[in-house]
Amino acid sequence: MKNYSLALLVTVLLFGVAPLASADNDMAPSSPTRNADNTGVNTRDRNSEMTMPTDQSSSRADTDVTANIRKAIVDDHSLSVDAQNVKVITANGRVTLRGPVRSEMEKKKVLAMAKQHAAGNMVFNDLEIAAP
Repeated sequence: MKNYSLALLVTVLLFGVAPLASADNDMAPSSPTRNADNTGVNTRDRNSEMTMPTDQSSSRADTDVTANIRKAIVDDHSLSVDAQNVKVITANGRVTLRGPVRSEMEKKKVLAMAKQHAAGNMVFNDLEIAAP
């Protein structure tokens, strides 16, 4: 009985799962994939002088500024998903914007939104235009 169960299990695994695996490969997109190597970005982000999301202040004023900027960005449906996902970090009243956007226009638009909500327009723009 054990041999029959083992043989059945092996058969199911070989013939039941293999066609499913190959079917997934047939559905793979034919477009070229982007290079996933982000070593350069990771090296840059290890720089202790760069503002990171962990530098976000927990003060009420700073979290309110971040929330207001984030809401303005997300509510603007003309922005790409990349632009809507930029990092907004506020500490001691200073706002830092980090991440990729699709164009110079998006970069300017996100910066303008941040300046509108930041006290004294204290905004550091570290947005990057993503490669197509």
